[in-house]
Amino acid sequence: MTEHEDPSRDRLKNHFAQRVINQARHVLEIWQRLQRSEWSAACMNELAEASLNLQRYAERFEQQEHSRLAVAIGNCLRGIAENRGRLSSDLITELSLLMQRLSRTGLRQGDQFEQTFLPPLRKPVYLALQSEDRAERLTQQLEFFGLNAQLCESANAFRSAMAERHPSAIVLEVDFAGPGKGLELAREAQQGLEQKLPIIFFSHDEADAPTRLAAVRAGGQEFFTGALDASSLLEKLETLTRTAHYDPFKVLVVDDSRAQATHTEQVLNSAGIVTRVITEPVQALLALADFQPDLIILDMYMPECLGTELAKVIRQHERYVSVPIIYLSAEDDLNKQLDAMSEGGDDFLTKPIKPRHLIATVRTRAKRARSLKARMVRDSLTGLFNHTHTLQLLEDASSRTRREGKPLCFAMLDIDHFKKVNDTYGHPMGDRVIKSLALFLKQRLRKTDYIGRYGGEEFAVVLPDTDLESARRVLEEIRRRFAEIRYPAQPQDLSCTFSCGIAELQDEQDINQLSKRADEALYRAKHGGRNRVELHQD
Repeated sequence: MTEHEDPSRDRLKNHFAQRVINQARHVLEIWQRLQRSEWSAACMNELAEASLNLQRYAERFEQQEHSRLAVAIGNCLRGIAENRGRLSSDLITELSLLMQRLSRTGLRQGDQFEQTFLPPLRKPVYLALQSEDRAERLTQQLEFFGLNAQLCESANAFRSAMAERHPSAIVLEVDFAGPGKGLELAREAQQGLEQKLPIIFFSHDEADAPTRLAAVRAGGQEFFTGALDASSLLEKLETLTRTAHYDPFKVLVVDDSRAQATHTEQVLNSAGIVTRVITEPVQALLALADFQPDLIILDMYMPECLGTELAKVIRQHERYVSVPIIYLSAEDDLNKQLDAMSEGGDDFLTKPIKPRHLIATVRTRAKRARSLKARMVRDSLTGLFNHTHTLQLLEDASSRTRREGKPLCFAMLDIDHFKKVNDTYGHPMGDRVIKSLALFLKQRLRKTDYIGRYGGEEFAVVLPDTDLESARRVLEEIRRRFAEIRYPAQPQDLSCTFSCGIAELQDEQDINQLSKRADEALYRAKHGGRNRVELHQD
């Protein structure tokens, strides 16, 4: 037996790598806690200690990617400490990007950990359903999409699993192990927990109001009745189990007083909010296009122009109509405040303002704005970006690509024989296939890639910092794995494939030419036999 065939050696390697994975989880859990509160010194110290332990484990067990990330996180935290605990926008952005990279390590296809068959960097999802067949089918579907699912066949098995490890989410039938017993198990599982575990409840029959209220009190985030649709369940679990992907709120501060603007910046930075300061109002539109803030803070009175005048200019641009504007001023005349609010403003805060009040207001407004924007720019069926916004993101990405001199690819995908799926199995099954491909793409592409539903069964992907061959490898692997998914149906299970065309941005080429070339490559893939990836090459 050769060294590579030694099973005990492989088990040892897996064990060592798992130690690193567990420590990475710990770092990410601390990071997630930071996003729910102000960045206290105690939490920062805890994060620094956890990242140092990750570095030690990674070096000891020769996990180079984790080691590099741990060193970079440690350097970032030392930079904050040397700055007397003050957080700059650059440090927050850098730390967030490092955490996003850490959360993806071990998840992506082609990752070093796929070769050692390690579980994904997520806690498992526990399934506790009366029908074992249903539970097994759901487990298989979840695992196709990178979610680690674990069946619990009885109440005791569920308790044992909970005692061993807390899950990222629970799918629990209300009558699991007996009428109403699922609700009792849920309450039991939540006892003593500082943060409630997210639970998706299921019931064959329509639930009455008291049952639904009991489910909410037990931590129920969703309640499915009748049939447990796999696509809807996957979509909800994707939201509930997303691992440490934190995109900091971004705020643009426009104030002619450098001292006041710096104070506002420091207050927001202390809460992990990325802030850019503009002291000359005429620069605001350029900053908006480049920075894309979630919220704008305007001074009311500036020498070059009034805050209300700048708000009008901003609102004239359709892209910024929904960005919240908060006036921050010493003006205490209520009538003038109300007049300012009518001029494109969403809120008025009077100086001096308590830091906690400012942070809470910004977070609340920015969170709501993101939610509303998501409804405006995303497709309702899949949650992906809609056609118009996908092209806007492609335009933004092409501008960055030209500035930074990096490659950019654009891919178009089309589900093969989709009309036949709708005609044979019905439109609900067609919708299910579309949502499944959307989830599959979200799971297997980077967070920095943009995925859109171009229309019908057609999808588009913007791949920044990616050359043509790298894009081909990634999408070829996704194509191959998507074809393996089976959808339970009659008279036999259904499987689907897609065709894909990819083009790379060339010099002096605009996004219309780029999308046209990707479309031409897709056309060749469809007419060359389907279920294939074609490149547009000059």
